[in-house]
Amino acid sequence: MKSLRSKFAILMLCFSLLLPTLASAHEVKTTGPAPDLQMALGQLLGEHAYLAIIAMQKGYDGSPDFADAAVALGKNTDDLSAAIASVYGQPAGDAFKPIWSSHIGYFVEYVKATVAKDEAGRLKAIAELEDYRMKQAEFFNKANPAYFDKTAIADGLKMHITHLLDAFNAYVNKDYDMAYADARTAYAHMFMTASALAGGIEAQYPDKFPAATVKSPGIDLRAGLGQLLGEHATLAILAMQKGINGTPDFAAAAGALGKNTDDLTAAIASVYGKAAGDAFKPIWSSHIGYFVDYVKATGAKDEAGRTKAVADLEEYRMEQAQFFNMANPAYFKTAEIADGLKMHIDHLLQAFNAYVNKDYALTYTDARTAYAHMFMTATALAGGIVAQFPETFHGPAAPMSPTTSIWMKIGSGALTINGTTTWMDVAPFMKDGNTFIPLRYLGEAIGAEVTWDAASQTAWVKTGGNTATFWIGKPYMELNGQRKEIGTPIILQGGRTQVPLRFITELLGWDVKWNDTDWSITLTKQMAMEMGHSH
Repeated sequence: MKSLRSKFAILMLCFSLLLPTLASAHEVKTTGPAPDLQMALGQLLGEHAYLAIIAMQKGYDGSPDFADAAVALGKNTDDLSAAIASVYGQPAGDAFKPIWSSHIGYFVEYVKATVAKDEAGRLKAIAELEDYRMKQAEFFNKANPAYFDKTAIADGLKMHITHLLDAFNAYVNKDYDMAYADARTAYAHMFMTASALAGGIEAQYPDKFPAATVKSPGIDLRAGLGQLLGEHATLAILAMQKGINGTPDFAAAAGALGKNTDDLTAAIASVYGKAAGDAFKPIWSSHIGYFVDYVKATGAKDEAGRTKAVADLEEYRMEQAQFFNMANPAYFKTAEIADGLKMHIDHLLQAFNAYVNKDYALTYTDARTAYAHMFMTATALAGGIVAQFPETFHGPAAPMSPTTSIWMKIGSGALTINGTTTWMDVAPFMKDGNTFIPLRYLGEAIGAEVTWDAASQTAWVKTGGNTATFWIGKPYMELNGQRKEIGTPIILQGGRTQVPLRFITELLGWDVKWNDTDWSITLTKQMAMEMGHSH
């Protein structure tokens, strides 16, 4: 772990110089070997997902920056390989790199075949990705046979591959809203993967990762903020590129950025209350608008407009810093927060200006810097919040139990699984007196493989040798070929298959608790979905 810890030590030192008030003894609760490992893996795997999707889009479009997007993806692979080597040794890192790199190559082959309308080539690439996931699963199982089950790893990689192909295919089909919804799903899934990998490594080496430092609400807060802030930076840079190019998917990219803002707002509200969330959202949204103004002015060659946008961003960072200071005056100092926001703004403008100047190598270097900086920001914010509310965030998380618990809330994208929160791109909702929840997120939360066929409007959930089949518009489903009534039609909303909550209670044996106060839903079951025993 030496190189990985050293890398994070440098990051933490830099940030403690930037925000000295936050780098206090209180922050120890959210940093250390175990949380740093989870954060590093989440950061790198999440970046991989977005860079892969961006590179596939650029490759399909024949964009001049494709090669540099691919180089950035390669540098991400180098960093992942170094992380693996820091845990399992250099030979393991050397073995990991060509396996991991191969699946990137197969995605490139899929893109090329799509451009050439070569269906045989597409099928060959998919077959190669299938071979890849088994080799990658074997690698992890060999490295950690007690905690990395080969089948479970292979199933997780299947989800990853499916997410990226879904996002790309939607882009090719010009269903841009779906493309970005799938991209957000792919990104979020990698943080779940990171949590699972980190958990296995921590269990394998308990001497390096003391049990008391492995999990806590504060550590989960840090990881969740990193996920959302990192996504913000990536989506903002991508949307600015799409905006200056006038591409047809700009509105969808901006929409995804808006959904990220909604999720960040929900995260703030979960700590400081709804009123604080309501105050945060327009301030945060304003700086996105000023970046759009900067892009428009650049396109119009309006130097005065660019200068005004920069001035607006300057006012924004002070207002945002004051918001955090008011929320947490003891640990969030206005000047220090403003300095951190200055870095964020500069990173995004530098990445955009380099893109406009066709210096694509610098574009992606700056983009990676902007992304990494947001994880440093998340660490500082989480440290300050934990110090402010020690009774809420200090101490270990609840011990693992055979019961799976899933928490959702009407109108919120937050999804909490056994204490770990990720964010969905579509929220549960009410319709005609029924509560609907997204099937894909529920299925993947319990370790099932979820697939979708747009032509037949059919979804399949596979787990434990069992298969459940759902059809949009039908008030029934099939379990291993046997028809089961659901009671109300399954619907497609927000690009996701939505199933009625009643289905969960009556057909799959989940215990459901409804909170009338905050409209939240808690699902619990003694084990992951085993559909053959649920009736």
